[in-house]
Amino acid sequence: MPEPVVSAPEMLPLLSRGRHRNPRKGACFMEMASVLAGERWSDHPKCTHPLLANLARLVNDCTSDDHRHELATLIPSVVGLTSNDPRMDARIALRTATAALPVAPAELQNALAVSVLTADRVLAQLEGRPTGTLEPASTAALESAPRATGWAHSFVRRAGMTTKGFRRHAAPGTVRVGVRAIAGACVPDPDAILRQLLTDTIADCVALCEADRSSAEAARADAGT
Repeated sequence: MPEPVVSAPEMLPLLSRGRHRNPRKGACFMEMASVLAGERWSDHPKCTHPLLANLARLVNDCTSDDHRHELATLIPSVVGLTSNDPRMDARIALRTATAALPVAPAELQNALAVSVLTADRVLAQLEGRPTGTLEPASTAALESAPRATGWAHSFVRRAGMTTKGFRRHAAPGTVRVGVRAIAGACVPDPDAILRQLLTDTIADCVALCEADRSSAEAARADAGT
């Protein structure tokens, strides 16, 4: 039986900041996602990974009124994009931190350098990479802020971090600080950086979900032989 097709209302509200009681009051990115998913009106719909949804809400709110509408084309791509894989939290946090560190004001660079190292370390553990190795994007971001990177290496060596603690506290904090750092950066077009961050993070999550799906299908095929 074909799956039912959920259609959006004919008249959709323009994207605006914050949470809205109903569509007549406006809509944010994730509220529109809830509509497309056929869920009840909410900025915390079940159809999207919680940390990805958090990133989308922050990007929506920190993008200027002149450019927020440009985010609308990304909304359908987050519908159904969710997973319990802890690598997704690490990947979202790492993408945010590496995008933010090169443009962040000096007072936020230490925190973001720590975020890059911590997210990369957690992801390495989950993926089975050798301890101490960094992804190329992490290396490039850290090289953009050498003083903060030196401080962060010293901090991370002394600090401990469990995957559970990272997912609950560090990853959401990284996303919050990173988006606000980009929004307040002294660069020509922070809106474009925010939009690209959300675009790239969605692509990361899609790739991870597809890899998980392929692994599960392969495991089922092996079990059936």
